[in-house]
Amino acid sequence: MTATPTHPTRIDHDVYEAARVEGGSAAERINRWARIGRELEASASGSAVARVLAGNGSYDALAGREQAIVRAAWDERIAAAVASLDLERELLAAGGEWAEADDEGNLVIRGGE
Repeated sequence: MTATPTHPTRIDHDVYEAARVEGGSAAERINRWARIGRELEASASGSAVARVLAGNGSYDALAGREQAIVRAAWDERIAAAVASLDLERELLAAGGEWAEADDEGNLVIRGGE
């Protein structure tokens, strides 16, 4: 039997933990979930999902599987937006001061130099 080629990838910790807790191999469970997700996306009404993602359709009018696809897409968009934030750069460019907590929870005033 020939082994299927694999590719290293990073997955979110919560996904890995959920797969590990369910028993069996976490890799096998995640692969199964990926195949199920692929089939769900292929079977969903692509145009209805696309309209909702474009802001031109009603999420509530979608079937459960289509809503799941939209939620996954929203999660990806939110994660990408958060990852692209560089608030320190923006605050430094604005030239003002801001307050934040350090690793021990102490108040630290930054900026304004």
